[in-house]
Order: sequence, then C-alpha cells, then structure tokens
Amino acid sequence: MKTLILVDIQNDFCPGGALAVSEGNAVVPIANQLMPKFELVVATQDWHPVNHKSFASQNEDLTIGDVFELNGLPQIVWPDHCVQNTHGSEFVSDLNRDPITRVFPKGTDPHVDSYSGFFDNDHRGATGLAAYLKDKNVTEVFVMGLATDYCVKFTALDAVQLGFKTKLVLDGCRGVELNAGDVEKAIEEMKDAGVEIVRSTEIEK
Repeated sequence: MKTLILVDIQNDFCPGGALAVSEGNAVVPIANQLMPKFELVVATQDWHPVNHKSFASQNEDLTIGDVFELNGLPQIVWPDHCVQNTHGSEFVSDLNRDPITRVFPKGTDPHVDSYSGFFDNDHRGATGLAAYLKDKNVTEVFVMGLATDYCVKFTALDAVQLGFKTKLVLDGCRGVELNAGDVEKAIEEMKDAGVEIVRSTEIEK
C-alpha cells in the first residue's frame, strides 16, 4: 500500500508565521488535491514545549541561524515556533483534515530537536510513525510539505533507511533556504539516498 506523508503544514511555517517559509501555503492545495488518491494519509506536526532548547528565547547569547551543540548534536537556533497548543502549531486552516488518519507529533522533548517525522535527531526517540506504517503494510511513501531542506528531507531519508520505497512530491514542498542553495542540496542528497523525485501531476490513484 502507498501512503501520503504530509510534513508540518502548520501556521508557523507559512507566511505570517514565526518561522515562515516562502510560499509555504502553496503546498496546501496540492495536499488537498493528492489526498483522495491515497488509501492512507498521515501527517506530522511540530509540537514543541515552550522551553525547547533550540529556541532563540532559550539561547540569549546566540542569534537565529547560529549553530551550537545540544546534547552532543549540532543544533541551529530557531525562532520560537510551533509551541504546543498555540495558533502557530495548528495545521493551516485550508488544509483538509478529514482524510488524515493519524497525526504524529514531533519535537516534544525540550532537549533534542526532531526534523524527521520518524525519529528525534539523535534517533533514540521514535514518533511511532514507522511502526504504524509497517502495521498497515505500507511499502511506498510519498513525502511532501514543509520544509524541503529540513523536516521533509530528514523524513524522506529516514523512510528510505527504514525500507520504504520513497518519493518526494517536489511541487508539494517549499524550503527554508537559510543559506543559498540549501534546497537544491537537500534534493540532491535525497536523490543520492534513493528517493525518487516526482511531481503531483504524475501521481495516479
């Protein structure tokens, strides 16, 4: 069975949000159009406690975009975003929630970030997404959402590592692009790992 994974289509990653991705809201109509073509649709949701150690508010001596060490891992300082039970953490209102069978929160541990929809960045904590997909006999996943160069990329890379045939819906993603070329590098990294790049118009029911 094939599954559509919607990555972090939340208010804070769209225009006007705390960590806005350029044209982030452009992925919403593509998600809505694709969902009816899949038997199973799941979503990931950045769901940070207010004191998450990646937040700028928790790192007074650092500025957004700086890299520091957090629990032995390189960590980017981000604006406070997707704080649990805030408007910014909610899914974009135009996103059709009805076909989504389950939502997998991530980034809930204040001491480690979680870009991937499957694991924390240290790969010690799992969200339950992998076990859920395997229980449903899923063999192929299509990944789209926000943002190409972070949460989408790491979700796709982990999907490949877990043995899923993995496809990136390219026009259904937008990137942060902290540094020029980050999105293109992320796409190449995914391709090198075995992720197939497709467009939404190529996907049939």
